[in-house]
Amino acid sequence: MVVLLLILALLCCACDHQVESVSYTNPVLHMDFSDPDVCRVGEDYYMTASSFNCFPGLPILHSRDLVHWKQIGAALTDYPGEGWDSTPGSADDFCTTVQHGKAVWAPAIRYHDGWFYIYVGDPDRGIFMVRTQDPAGRWEAPVWVVRQKGFIDPCPLWDADGSAWLSHGLAGSRAGLKSVLFVAPMAADGTQLLGPSRIVYDGHKTQPTIEGTKFYKRDGWYYIFSPAGGVSTGWQTVLRAREPFGPYEERIVMAWAPGTVNGPHQGAWVSAPDGSDWFFHFQDKGAYGRIVHLQPLQWLADGWPLIGEDPDGDGVGQPVASGAVPTQREPAVSAGIGHQISLSYDWQYPAIPSPYWHMALPDGGVRLYSVEQTWPYTSLWDCPNVLQHKFSAEAFTVTAKLSFTPNPQLKRRGETAGFVVTGDDYAGLRLTDTAGGAVLTYMECPGASKGASETATPLCTIPYTAHPQPHSYESGNVPPVNYPDRQEAVLWVRLEVAPRPVEGHVPDAVCHFSYSLDGENWTHVGQEFIAKPELWIGAKWGFFCNRFSPKNDAGWLDIELIHQ
Repeated sequence: MVVLLLILALLCCACDHQVESVSYTNPVLHMDFSDPDVCRVGEDYYMTASSFNCFPGLPILHSRDLVHWKQIGAALTDYPGEGWDSTPGSADDFCTTVQHGKAVWAPAIRYHDGWFYIYVGDPDRGIFMVRTQDPAGRWEAPVWVVRQKGFIDPCPLWDADGSAWLSHGLAGSRAGLKSVLFVAPMAADGTQLLGPSRIVYDGHKTQPTIEGTKFYKRDGWYYIFSPAGGVSTGWQTVLRAREPFGPYEERIVMAWAPGTVNGPHQGAWVSAPDGSDWFFHFQDKGAYGRIVHLQPLQWLADGWPLIGEDPDGDGVGQPVASGAVPTQREPAVSAGIGHQISLSYDWQYPAIPSPYWHMALPDGGVRLYSVEQTWPYTSLWDCPNVLQHKFSAEAFTVTAKLSFTPNPQLKRRGETAGFVVTGDDYAGLRLTDTAGGAVLTYMECPGASKGASETATPLCTIPYTAHPQPHSYESGNVPPVNYPDRQEAVLWVRLEVAPRPVEGHVPDAVCHFSYSLDGENWTHVGQEFIAKPELWIGAKWGFFCNRFSPKNDAGWLDIELIHQ
C-alpha cells in the first residue's frame, strides 16, 4: 500500500562558496529525533532516528556540515512487510489503531558496498533491516534479520576480512531482563544471523540500563558505544575488546554535570573528511521531545574516546554548549517552516495512514477527509488520523486558516474538525457540525493516556456559507441528478508556545490558543495548557477531521498554513 505522506515545506537557500568552519550552538536540531544515528559518505552526512508508532517511519535527514540538517525522505513509507502486525482490526493492528510507543526503536544507519542500510529493533517482533542505494529515494521492503521478542537497539559492523556482526540490546519490558548487550555473527549480505546472539557484557553492577548499542572498529579494537543510567539522568559508556565476543573493558566517556545537558543519551560517532571526530546524542526535553546535540570527540593516547570537554581533567567529558565544525562546503540551510503545507515527509500520523485520509490542494494547502469513528467517542488520543507535526523550537507560533465543509447527507450530524496539541494530555479548538452552524469549542483532555474523557467549553457558533451544488444536470441519456448543497465554515486558528523554567527540570511548554472569524481580530482562549510528552515521543501539534455516522462520502477540512 503506497502511502501519501505530509510535511511542512522548507524554504531553503544553497550557498556553494567554500568556508573554513561553521559555528553552532546546541541543540543543532531542536526537534524530536530520538536515538539519532549518523553515517558519512564522502562529504555528505545522513541521519535517521526512532519513529516508534508514527508514520512515515525512519526519517532520513541530510547535512554537509553536521550542523544544518534537512529531511529528505523516510525509509518506512509503506506497510512494513508481511507479518509486521497481526490480523487487521486486532489490538495490535497498526493500520487502524494507535500503538503508542511500539514498533520502530533505535535504528542504526550504515553505508556498505554501495548500499545504505538501516537496522531497527521492534521490541515485540525482533530486528529488521531496510536498504537503498539512494537515501532520498525509495527504500526496499523490510527484511527480518531475526525474530525474537525483546531484541532492540541493533547495529551492524562489516569487518575488513568480509565477516559481519550485529550488536543489540534487550528490552526489559518484553524480555524480563535488561542491562545486557549482545553480539551475533551475521551474513555478509546483512539479511540474517549466522548463529545465536550471545551476551557479551553485563552492566548490572556498574552500567545499569545499558542499551542503545553502536558497533565500530578502530585500530584493531572493537568498540560498542552505549548509554547507561537512564534517559534523563544517564551517561555515555564505551566498551572495547580485541574480539567481537569480548571480553570487553568499559569506560564512561561523557556524563552531565551541573549546568550542562541532562542525561546525554544514545547517539553516533562520525568522522569528518578533515579527520576530526564528532558525536551526536539526544537530550530528553520533556514535551519538546528528544532533541539532538553535537559534541566534539577526541581519541586519547590510550585508545579510548573522550566526548565533549574535560575541564577538570578526570577523563570523563561533559557536554559543550557551542563550538565550531570544520566543513568543506556550506550546506543547503533550512530557513524554517514555509508559508503553506506541502506534500513531503515531515508530517506524521500516529498509525499507518490510509491513502484516502487526505489530498494536496493546488494552492499548497491540504484537505483532510472525515474518517468514520466509533460512537460514543471520548478521546483523540487513540485517533489514528490526526495529522501531526513535531515542536520545532522552545518558542514558536503557528497560524492557520481552516475551511470546514461537513457532509450534509450524514444521518447523524456532528462531524468534527479542528486544531490540536497532542501528548499524554491534549487540548485544542474543535468545530462541530450542527443544524445552526459550526459550533466552536475549546477542548481539553488531561489524563487522555489513562482513559480520561474530554471536557469542552463552547466559544461561539460560526454561520455556514452556502456552496450550491449542481442540480438538474442533464447530458445525453444521463438522468437529472440533484446533489445537496454543501456549506462551509471558515475559521483562523493560532497556537503560541513558550517555555517556562522549572527548577531542576527541563522547561514546561506553555501553550495558548486563539481564534479569529476574519483573520484580523483575535480572541484568546482563556485556559493555559501545559503540553505533555507521549510515550517515548514529544508533544505535537496538528489537525483532524472525523465523523460518527456511516456514509459512502465524507466532509472535509481544508488547511492553509499562514505562518510560523
